[in-house]
Amino acid sequence: MKWRSLEESTPGNDTRSLHEQFAERRDLIAQYVPREIQAVHARVVTDLKASGMAERFLSVGAKAPAFELKDHNGKLVSSVDLLAKGRLVIFFLRGRWDPFCCGQLEAMNQALPRIVEAGGSLVAVSPQTVGQSYFMADQHNPRFPLLSDAGNQVARQFGLAYRVPEEQQAIYRRAFVNLPLANGDESWELPVPATYILDRDGAVRYASANPDYMERPEPEEILANLK
Repeated sequence: MKWRSLEESTPGNDTRSLHEQFAERRDLIAQYVPREIQAVHARVVTDLKASGMAERFLSVGAKAPAFELKDHNGKLVSSVDLLAKGRLVIFFLRGRWDPFCCGQLEAMNQALPRIVEAGGSLVAVSPQTVGQSYFMADQHNPRFPLLSDAGNQVARQFGLAYRVPEEQQAIYRRAFVNLPLANGDESWELPVPATYILDRDGAVRYASANPDYMERPEPEEILANLK
């Protein structure tokens, strides 16, 4: 369930900025994806931005909900336990089928030693099942937990969950992006891609959430706000 129509660099070896990597992927989309399909995806992003859902996004200074989720090996991971050790970086992904999520995951994996050096820990959260997270880990070799947020319960508490519109569902089905299979439910819900840094008391120190799934914060920005 991977978007195989786009060329990608060897996993883990791309040292360019996310801006550079994503610009290349946008160019490939413009070249290979039909314009009418691009228009649907763009319209969904525009509609999400116009919906006012950004007002629900957890913002700096807010208290983040505690959570306990299974990682890609089925082990329970507690945010409370992680915060007891230091600041926590959380980033919400849509799934392993999204090349932009894969690019962010690999960039954050490269940044992990510096995150740890700064006293932080790192987790990724997605609505995909533990099995799908395992496949993603097997492909991209992250050195941090990929957590499965069944039903987008944690994403919803962060104000990030939304339902994929019918028009976009049809495109995903044709592209073999089977969200009911990947996520283990029929909701067709996804999280807006977002990255947070939590202080040890659970307060949000940094927040970046963007309905445009082709935009993600640079690891350098995360590190600057972590220190």
